[in-house]
Amino acid sequence: MKSQGGISYDNAAVAACPKHLLQFAVDQRYDDYTPVDHAVWRFIMRQNIFFLREYAHKVYFQGLLNTGISFDRIPRIQEMNDILSKIEWGAVAVDGFIPPAAFMEFQAYKVLVIACDMRQIHHIEYTPAPDIVHEAAGHAPIIVDREYSKYLQRFGEVGAKAMSSKKDFELYQAIRHLSILKERPNADSKEVEEATKLVEHRQKTLGEPSEMALLSRLHWWTVEYGLIGTLEVPKIYGAGLLSSIGESVSCLEPEVKKISYSIDAMNTAFDITTRQPQLFVCRDFEHLKDVLEEFASKMAYQVGGLEGINKACKSAAFSPKSSPTKTIRRFTCAHRARRHWRFATRNSKATASIITRKVSVRPLGNGSKHRHRPSCSRTISCMRSVLSRAGKQRLSLSAGS
Repeated sequence: MKSQGGISYDNAAVAACPKHLLQFAVDQRYDDYTPVDHAVWRFIMRQNIFFLREYAHKVYFQGLLNTGISFDRIPRIQEMNDILSKIEWGAVAVDGFIPPAAFMEFQAYKVLVIACDMRQIHHIEYTPAPDIVHEAAGHAPIIVDREYSKYLQRFGEVGAKAMSSKKDFELYQAIRHLSILKERPNADSKEVEEATKLVEHRQKTLGEPSEMALLSRLHWWTVEYGLIGTLEVPKIYGAGLLSSIGESVSCLEPEVKKISYSIDAMNTAFDITTRQPQLFVCRDFEHLKDVLEEFASKMAYQVGGLEGINKACKSAAFSPKSSPTKTIRRFTCAHRARRHWRFATRNSKATASIITRKVSVRPLGNGSKHRHRPSCSRTISCMRSVLSRAGKQRLSLSAGS
């Protein structure tokens, strides 16, 4: 069977995805697209060809050809999979926004998630919800560049290890709800207004951003809304700009501030409901990877030690109830922490392996007194005790020398 339920089993990248990711795949329901949907697609693609020929990154139009995207009709996901397999990538259809952790992990497996909905005609210039124009005509063409596709995959690998919080997930739910409302025909204006206020409230009360929140900003200012080249004459490569015939024009105007891209972009929040007042310009795709690695070097799974533990304590990432996937990285049980504490005194990064270790919740067996995995609170307390002892030992050794 070639495909089933939106999953292309003959595409190696898609077939390699674990089941907890493939649960997000849906059937494209291609026959449900109306003549108006196809007409909207043709209009956007023709407008893009006219304008982006001069202002998009040079790889964009070659990518349109290489990914088999038709200008005359909405592409089929299976057709895209057949082409993407030649560059060892794949695609799955999904229903709008999916949880950020799942989105990142799909990228790590070199799979594009493509929202199969088509924007309403009154949102022809820009839609707050992901749709097939944004995904297929925005994201897919750029990945034919090897340097960029490596960056995208690496971003997914880093993102899959990022600590997220309960507030992150609540904000995701609010954004998803708002995007669905805005794309609903004859949506109730009062309901949209209330949903917008909820998104704004959760953005303002997010508190100290988690690793996932900071990474999402870097993703937004590069993959979604990135410019490349010089500050004076930048080119467009971000999918959000490539798929917006309104903002692709306005983004290059002097009123939109252009900033040299660096890790400091993680401190700039974004608003999906309006046009961006500033954009970041990278030198080249290698520049993107350098900034990503700089960020990754400071993440909990790399740093370890007390700093890594504290980040994990603030996160909901170790809680099964808060994770959208089954790849939850939990703290290991207390007796394992004690076993490793001596090594942690020599190298704090060793604790990263404790943080990210995947453990079983089954009894240990063999007559062990630790027959069940202790609660997260007990494990955290133990880890803090271990690291405190390690710190005191380092101080005493230092004083003795």
